[in-house]
Formats: sequence, C-alpha cells, structure tokens
Amino acid sequence: MIDVIFDMESNDPDDYLTLLLLLGHPQVNLKAVTITPGSAYQVGLVERTLQLFKKDIPIGAYDIKHTAVCVSFWHEKVYGKIEPSKNADFGPKVLYENCDEETILITGAPLKNLGWALDEPDFKLKRLVAQGGFAGEGVIPAHKQLPKFKGKITCPTFNLNGDVKGAKKALESDKIGERYFVSKNICHSVIYDSNMHEVITPIKDKSLSLQMIHKGMDAYLQKKKGGKKFHDPLAACCAIDLSIGEWAEVELFFERGGWGSRLQENTNTWIITDYNHQRFLNVLTEY
Repeated sequence: MIDVIFDMESNDPDDYLTLLLLLGHPQVNLKAVTITPGSAYQVGLVERTLQLFKKDIPIGAYDIKHTAVCVSFWHEKVYGKIEPSKNADFGPKVLYENCDEETILITGAPLKNLGWALDEPDFKLKRLVAQGGFAGEGVIPAHKQLPKFKGKITCPTFNLNGDVKGAKKALESDKIGERYFVSKNICHSVIYDSNMHEVITPIKDKSLSLQMIHKGMDAYLQKKKGGKKFHDPLAACCAIDLSIGEWAEVELFFERGGWGSRLQENTNTWIITDYNHQRFLNVLTEY
C-alpha cells in the first residue's frame, strides 16, 4: 500500500469522486484529507464521507471561516443534505504533521495548503501528484495534440492558477522528492461517459467506493449524457500506478496568465504526455 494525502476542493464532482476512489482502494492508505478553501460545508461533506467508510483520519481546512458554501448542488442531490462542520484543523498544519519521505500528496485544488506547509523548515514529501499544468507544443507531438490545444505552448489551468505563488513554491522546493503533473490537455481526453458507466455497472457492488461513484455518475449522466471529464480520478490513478501515463521531464513555467512546459533534464518534475486507458480502468476498478 502507498501512503496518500488528498488535497481537494468541491465545486465540481471530480474531487469528491476521487475521495471515494481513494477511501476504498486496496493499494491506498489514506492518511489525511485537506480542503481548499475549507468552508464548513466542505468539511461537513468530507466528515460525513469518512464516517461512511469508518475512517478516523485528520481533516484540514485552509479557511474554515470561508463564508461561501463551495459545494456543488450535485453533491446534495445525489448523496443527501450536508450538515456544516468545523471539525477540522488548519490545512497546512495537517500537511506538515502527516507528510514525510514516504507520503504521496495528490492535489486536485489550488496549492494553498501545500504552499503554506512548504514554509516549514523540516517539511518533507516523497512525491507530489498534481492535477494541472499544461504540456503543449514542443513537449507533445503535433499528431497527439487535442484539436482545442493544437499548437499552444501555454494555457491557464484552474488548480495552478488558483494559487500561482503556491504552485511556484512547489516547483522550486527541494523538500519534494518528485513532482508529477497530470496536465490539462491529457485530462480533457479522459471522459466518464456511458461506455465507462457500462464497465462500472456490473462490478459496482464490489465495494462502497464503486457503489458511490456509480450512483454519482448515474445521476450526472442523466443530465449530461456526453459525460464528465475525469481530471482528478486520472491523477489519483496515476499516483497509484505511474505506468498509466507516459511522462516527460520538464520545466514548468508561468507566462501571461498561462502555464507551459519545456523539456528539461534534472528537474525532478514530470508532466504526462499520454496515458493508457486500459491501465487506468484497471486501477479505477481494482477492489
């Protein structure tokens, strides 16, 4: 098993589905969950979910006083009413106390919690697997570029743009052993659609994780038949099995509001350039 901490948000179903994946996966020891921005409703959502899985692990909130709900309507519609809770510690403190040289941090949110934690002089992390960043022209061959990103060198990405300072800290820090970025252009090719739903349906009762993922996506597909881009679940599955992805060692850079990458050795920073769909499905459904 691998030691994992998940840093999440909840404006979109992606992160919650990833939490469900990590909570039940046989290869994962989930040590803690941190939340951005960390509203009481977000904490209540995570707390209730941990209770369902009988998990007693720390919850961290970047800003428990945040006044917005920050939880999409989908969460309550599918899984029931959320009771707000303030049973959370300060997110960076939770990271500092639980990260070490054997722990993988998966981030599906702006890097606010990590940015603060990196200020601690003895903070250590084995690997960061972040959903975000962009691999474009010069890193991905033209024939593999999605039409919407054709020829682009940089592109805004939600998680890294959400805290540029924190992202730059993470890229520059020697306190992180390795950095893997699951880039926007590859994530946009991974869609949970009716075909993937047909794969999950006959095996959904193998675990509580699969049951809840199936329930959530069943409701989603009824409204949006084209499916859901599966950004964060892809990142989580890559954290469990790096061989899902093809990776290029790069230097990530921020320019005019967008992120890009250029091939560069000895950075300890890799970005995904392609992925194996069957391996992804194998990890997603391994219960």
